[in-house]
This record gives sequence, structure tokens and C-alpha cells, in this order.
Amino acid sequence: MSCVPWPVDAELRRRIAALDLPSKVRLLTGETVWRLPAEPRLGLLPVTTSDGPQGVRGTGDDPAATGLLAPAPSALGATWDKALAERLGALFAGEARRKGVDVLLAPEVNLQRTPVAGRHFEYFSEDPLLTGVLAAAVVRGLQDRGVGACLKHFVANDSETDRTRYRSRLDERTLREVYLAPFEQVLAEAGPWSVMAAYSGVDDGVESAPMTEHIRLLREVLKGEWGFDGPVISDWAATNSTAASAVGGLDLVMPGPDGPWGEALVSAVRAGQVPQELIDDKVLRLLRLARNTGRLGEQGARADDMPAQPSGSRVPASAAPEEFALLREVAARGTVVLRDAPQLLPLAADGIGSVALIGPNAVAPYLQGGGSAFVPAVRTVSFEEGLRAALPPEVRLTVHRGGASRRRPPIVADTMLALPGEGDGFGTPGVRADHVGADGTILRSTVRASGDWTSYEDFCAATRRVVLHTVLTLSEPGVHRLEFGCTGRFTVTVDGEEVLSGNDDRGVDHILDSTHHHPPLRGIDVEVGPEPRRLSVRVDLGVIEVGGYGRFVTAQLRHAAPGPTPYEEIAEAAAAAQAADVAVVVVGTNEEFESEGWDRTGLDLSAPQDELVRKVLAANPRTIVVVNAGAPVLLPWAQEAPVLLWAWLPGQEAGHALADVLFGRTEPSGRLPWTLPARAEDVPVPHALPRDGIVAYDEGVHVGHRSWDRRGLDPAFPFGHGLGWTQWDYESVTFPESSVSAAALTCPAGGDGLQLTVEVTNTGPREGQEVVQVYLEPPQDGLERPVRLLAGFATVRAAAGARATAQVHVPARAFQIWDTARHAWHTPPGRYRLHAGRSSRDLRLTVEVSADGDRLTPAGGPATPRQFS
Repeated sequence: MSCVPWPVDAELRRRIAALDLPSKVRLLTGETVWRLPAEPRLGLLPVTTSDGPQGVRGTGDDPAATGLLAPAPSALGATWDKALAERLGALFAGEARRKGVDVLLAPEVNLQRTPVAGRHFEYFSEDPLLTGVLAAAVVRGLQDRGVGACLKHFVANDSETDRTRYRSRLDERTLREVYLAPFEQVLAEAGPWSVMAAYSGVDDGVESAPMTEHIRLLREVLKGEWGFDGPVISDWAATNSTAASAVGGLDLVMPGPDGPWGEALVSAVRAGQVPQELIDDKVLRLLRLARNTGRLGEQGARADDMPAQPSGSRVPASAAPEEFALLREVAARGTVVLRDAPQLLPLAADGIGSVALIGPNAVAPYLQGGGSAFVPAVRTVSFEEGLRAALPPEVRLTVHRGGASRRRPPIVADTMLALPGEGDGFGTPGVRADHVGADGTILRSTVRASGDWTSYEDFCAATRRVVLHTVLTLSEPGVHRLEFGCTGRFTVTVDGEEVLSGNDDRGVDHILDSTHHHPPLRGIDVEVGPEPRRLSVRVDLGVIEVGGYGRFVTAQLRHAAPGPTPYEEIAEAAAAAQAADVAVVVVGTNEEFESEGWDRTGLDLSAPQDELVRKVLAANPRTIVVVNAGAPVLLPWAQEAPVLLWAWLPGQEAGHALADVLFGRTEPSGRLPWTLPARAEDVPVPHALPRDGIVAYDEGVHVGHRSWDRRGLDPAFPFGHGLGWTQWDYESVTFPESSVSAAALTCPAGGDGLQLTVEVTNTGPREGQEVVQVYLEPPQDGLERPVRLLAGFATVRAAAGARATAQVHVPARAFQIWDTARHAWHTPPGRYRLHAGRSSRDLRLTVEVSADGDRLTPAGGPATPRQFS
């Protein structure tokens, strides 16, 4: 979609007219989980999709395939840098072409409405403007190189609990000004070639329907008012109707080959329930997507006749060093310095004799969130590896966990598993899987080394059960905990005794709520004496049928060995910190907390991480605390930490990026893209639980930092906060004296408005990057509006002592509200204040303008200093 109408598609319409109805309808459901159907009579080749947004996972055709693992989108959001976002989009495009992917299911422009949202890490920001700017940049980076973006999840799908059933209830004004806003902006500025309809539904007071059936939002707003010309694709397995979804505006059902359309849709058209012209329009939209991605050729074209990628696209056969470097740069630049009281950063590597690296996430970094964003990384650089590579060889680096942070035991070690054998019952390493048919016949047997059989699919069509056999050896004396995670119908026996069973026949819901990746655990305790103990383990799993997703079984064997208590580990870590010149403590979340499929129940770090931080802070005043999390967590000791960094879910280059930050190679120039609360009771939207199937957006337009300002509460750190490693003075803010139009244009979302010029000076000792933020304070004498809202931002760089000029565009839309009576945008007259500064609570300069109809004019005298707390 763009503000310029598509050229006449007469040729494509002519091709479509030659097809009969069943042939057209066949194109409207996926051919497989990831591919769209081909049609030689149209010149249409298969269009291949892949999950994002933290990389390009691919289609799974090669189970051993790996890929580039980028920092999570919330880390990119923290850069506030649209040029960097566009570069990352270009990297994704190159990766997509290597993997034969035409459309990336990304970016996500849902908002971080509540910090407990399970997919919070996948979203850019709590703010619609910041989200829209960065998402548009990613789309440009992708599509300028011939790879389509699929903007998702349309719309108000901002939490995971009961996501396939709930409806978001919000008023028309809130929907327009907040949740539709980033979608509209990306469509206007970057023209994504496809849009994904969400699992959930919307009740906007006019229509209440699932998003796959929402006529008002899909047909009237998205396609009609905004002029979107591409296909609306269902989220995977989100479509539950035939005529209602077809009429509602959906164009493509995924995954395939099964679904509610097919013959049922043909019958609905012939019965007059679905107009024939809607079918033709859906096919046309798919052909436009194919044309843009280079998958549409001459009529009669076959795959062999077409190039594997658009002409002119030059992509290396494998990941290049510059791609690793970009991922490293994004992770480092997105790192937010929350505190640096002693100005300890950057460290001088040659002035340190020893470093203690401490914490559960120091030992096992959390690099990416769970769910569809997951990418098997081509490589991962741990924090230990990154620091070791950056430190001189003579510097001593020690690593200490300081206690476990997981609720679940780890997957059992491969070395503890062996195949059942002859004689003493102990065979070669591994787990044997017998693939059993309906009559009980063993069709074949396979062997794998691991006790993790998550979403196992490697069996023939006749398989009805998979029976796992292994011998588990427990050597260490004491009480061992064994926990089994299985889904569907299963039976677990240990030494011939049944210990667990299940009979969950939900089918596709195993996928939709991520049970297949995170099965519920149940376990037993096993006492081991002086001699090792061998246990015969048998797990009988029924194959789960999940429609277009195929068939799978899931089983996990987890093991916790006897060992020191968490507090013994904390004491050992504190002693190591006291003995070191510098302590680096890494705490945070893991896949048990941040994942697609469920929401968090609270914001506390898992115990005993808070205790670990306090003990280390008491042991060493030169302690750097690093938070490895994608979404907010409470930090009750934050003001005690001399140095506090937020490092996000940093992707594959985690260790190198942290070393770059600590030792001065790359400035941590990140700014918070959301508000970090100090207390759970202050959070504006503390949970994401539907009530009677409804998620009520009662906060209205006061999302994120707007709510904190409205209620006058102090967070731990405000939206936009970040220190970098230098200091900045704000000198002046000006804009042209001539009147500036504030009227909506053909592309209103990001257009028109005014241009502010903000002069800043780097008063610190190092070159640095500043994010100049501008907040609009509207008049409060009419309809309720936010106290302040983010209206524009720009990044600038300057050497120590140098001045930089930031040009900040404030779009007309920032001044506007949605008039629910006229169903149109409107600029209320009055005096508006524009504040320039470093965060939503650190605003240095103020200038006033007056709005009258479609005109903006200067009001008052020169810019004045203004401070907020």
C-alpha cells in the first residue's frame, strides 16, 4: 500500500478471469504450513513465508538449518534509530533470500500495553509513534530488496492469555489514536505488501467480531479508507468460519492444505453467500504480492522457468562477517545505561587484574524469546566468551552462577542416557524411539541422543504412537528430581511402574498456547545411595494431529541433581566478587517467563536473584549489574547499583556486544522504549486476563508513559531514559516563523506538521549519540487528552565539546484527535507546548504554538527551559 494508487491491474485481471471458481478458491488456502499454492495458468509460483521477527527461521525443510539470530525487537526499539532499523531489515532480506523465503512474517506493531504480556519482547515500544517509525524502517529494509513484509497482528492483539478467544473492547477514539496508529503509519510510510489478521477479536462499539471476520476494520478501514492493496493473511489456524471470514476481508487462510475454505467456500459462492467479485479481488491481491516478491512470471511459467530470487539481488551463500558485526552493533547500541553513578564506564581493560562474572544469566544467557520468534542460531557468543575475548590474557576471569533462576530443572544430560541393551541392561548412548502403527506393529525405530523430544515430527504417515526407551544412570548420592513434560495421550513408566499418564485431545490448541514447546511438568523423586542407580524409562506417546501444522509428539525428561543450595551459591559468588577488581552480575528472565502462548503473572525476578545482587553489591563497590530481559522486571535494589545496564534479549552476538559496551568499543546509546516501574502496584495495566472473554482497554488513550504522567507517579526509570557515556546540554529549540499547515493530507499518518530545530552540545569527555525527544503538551480545556505524548525524535552524534543540530519532524497527526461524531481527524484549536529533552521526564526546552483550524503559528516568546520530574 502507498499513497499513490496501484497501476491498473488489467493484465492480472485478465489472467484471473480465465480460471474457474474452484481453481481460484484453491489459491486462497496455503499449500503447506509455509507455502502458498502455485498456478502455472497465472504464471504464479509458490510464495514462501517464514516466521520472524528476531530473524528468519525458514520453513523447517532442513531440521539442521540455522540462521542469524538478531536482538529482540524491544532491543531495536531501544535504539530509537530508524537508519539502524532499516539496516537490520536489509539483513533480514538477505537471510530470507538465502533460505528461499519471499515473505517475512514481521514486523509486529502491537503495543506493549502491559508489561506482563508474553510477547512484550517482540514489540518495539509502548508508544505508537516510536513503534510506527521503527517498523516502517524495517519494512523498507526488507522490501527495497524484494522480500515482502507481513505487518502483524492487526489489531489490538496485545496479550496472550486466551488469545484465540478474547475480544479487545476499546472505544473508537482509543482504537484510532493508539492501536491502529502504528499500522496506519507503517502503511503510509513504507507500504508493506501483506498484513496479518490476529487471533483475537475487536469490539469497538460498532462491530464485535474476530479479526478474521471484522468487516469494519478489514474492509472499511484497512482496505477502503487506507487503500491497502495486498492480501490480509490469517494468523496460523486463526480462521474458524467460511462465509463470515471471506466476506469480512480475509484473503488467505494459513496454514494449509486444510482449513475452513476450499470446497466450503466454493459452495458459499455458488449459494450467493460470498460474492464472486470478492474471490477475484482476493486472488488479485495474492498476485500483487507474488509480483512484488518476484514470484509471478508469464502464464504457464513453472518453477524451473523462474529465477530463485528477483533479478539484481546479490546475496552471499552464507552469513558474512559484516552481518555478524551489524547484529553486534544493534545489541550494543540498544543497551541502556540506567545508572552510572561513579562514571565507571567504559572500563579500561588493561587496568584490571580480575573480573568476576556472576549470575544465572551470566552462565546461561537468555538470547531470544520463546514461540514463533525462535531461530536456531548459526552461532552464539556467551557473556563469558565475549569478555574473555576482550580481556588481556593475563586478566583472571571467573564465572559463578550464584543460584538457579529457573522453575523447571534442565533437560537431562545426554551422557546420562543409554539404549536398553543385553546382559547388564546398559547399551550405547541415546534414546530409542519405536514408531508404532494402529495395529501395534513397530514400523521402524530411530535413535536420538537427547532427552528433549519437543515437537518431534520424524515419523511416517502410518505412525500412531511413538514409544521412547532409555536407561537413565544417576550417579551422585542424594535425592534426584526427575520431571517429565509430555502432551496429548501418554504413559510414563519407570522400572516397569506407571508414574504418569495423560489424555489431552485438544489438537491444534497444543500449538496455539505453546504447550508443544512448554509442556506441563510432573515428576518424581529418586533416592540414590553410594552406588549409581540405573532406571529403565519408557514413554508411550500418542501422535497429535494438528491440521495444517501436521502431526507431532512432545516429550521432555528433565533432571535436577543434588547440589549446593541457592544461598550457598550466593555466598560463593559474593566471595568471588569481593576478591575481584570488578564484578559483573547478569540477572534476568528466561523462556519460562517470556514467550508466545502465555502472559506473566508478575514482574519480580525469579528468586533468589534479588538476594544475589544485594550480596554482590555489598561485597564490591565496583559492581556492574546487567539485566538480561526483554520486558520490564522489578529491581528493588536499582538505586543501590553503581552501574546498571539493560541488555535486552541480545541475540547471537550477546557476549561480544556486552564486551563492546563495558570496554568502550561501542557506546550503549539506548533509551528505554517503555516505562520501568518501581512498584507493581503502580503499573497502569497490571494483568492481561480476559473477563468473560473480554479484555477491556479501560485506560483509553493513556497508554504507557502517558498513564504515568496522568497519574503523577514516579517510575524507577521513565520512558526515553538512557545515559550513554557522555553528557548533553540543550541550547535552543526553534521552528520556522511562517505558518505551517496542520491539515491532514492524503498520507496523514506521518505527513505535514512542523519541523523543530534543536541545538545540543556534547559536554562530556567522549564522542556520543543523543536521542533528542520532543513531547507535545496539548490544551486540557476540552476533550480529555494525554498530559504529554511523544511527538517526534531524532538521533544526532557529536564529538566531545561539539554542537549538533537535530531536525525533529512533528507530524500533523500529533496535534489531532479522532472526532467520534464525524468519524474524522480534527485539530482542536488552542495553545500547544512542545518540549525537547532527554526523556519523558527530563525535558529541557519548551516552545509554544497556536493551532487554528489547519494552521500552526508561533505563540509567545522564545523557547524557555522546562524541567519535569
